[in-house]
Amino acid sequence: MTTAPTYERTRARVETYFDRTATRTWERLTSDAPVSGVRATVRAGRDRMRAVMMAQLPADLTGLRVLDAGCGTGAMSVELALRGAQVVGVDISPALIEIAQKRCPANVAGLIDFRAGDMFAPALGRFDHIMAMDSMIYYDASDIAASLGGLRDRLRGSMIFTLAPRTPLLMAMFRVGKLFPRKDRSPTMIPHSAPRIASALRDGSVKGRLREVERVNSGFYISTALEFRP
Repeated sequence: MTTAPTYERTRARVETYFDRTATRTWERLTSDAPVSGVRATVRAGRDRMRAVMMAQLPADLTGLRVLDAGCGTGAMSVELALRGAQVVGVDISPALIEIAQKRCPANVAGLIDFRAGDMFAPALGRFDHIMAMDSMIYYDASDIAASLGGLRDRLRGSMIFTLAPRTPLLMAMFRVGKLFPRKDRSPTMIPHSAPRIASALRDGSVKGRLREVERVNSGFYISTALEFRP
């Protein structure tokens, strides 16, 4: 995939964060273990967003190949496999992939291929659908457009992905994060709007249809689902 140099730099920061700094946090957040009130709102928001994204796909995915891009600990991959999909679950963090493999139910294990690496690597092949939940939130508009352009010829159906919306609160958090960086904080989310991404697609001569699906607002979790079709 051809992308701007910022994609590789951001990907490296994301890998360091999830594979070294936050593995235990995400393992707990994505389990049934008790969490703080703040993290409970994030857990509830992510559960709601996953349901919104899954609702955009056919109920029966038998025989279809689906990419779970940035699969984390594997919850989305399992739901896709339960609908019959042949799933490739990819995450930049080998530690999270190991957790996903351990959690994978035996009845769908044969339908999921968990891999550590670049979620958009061309070697992964073609897909009927692509799901990318909260895995593109750290990239700027040009990188997102370039990623969608690189996937366009490998995507038969739809790509459902999430971004942080451009709300006053998130824009303030974004600016504060740039002013006061800490080496142990997560990579900064970059807020976007659907028109902003559409403009980046036009600037990059990427053909396709983009629509906003739904925004989920759950306490400290705020995210917007979008659909891209080539």
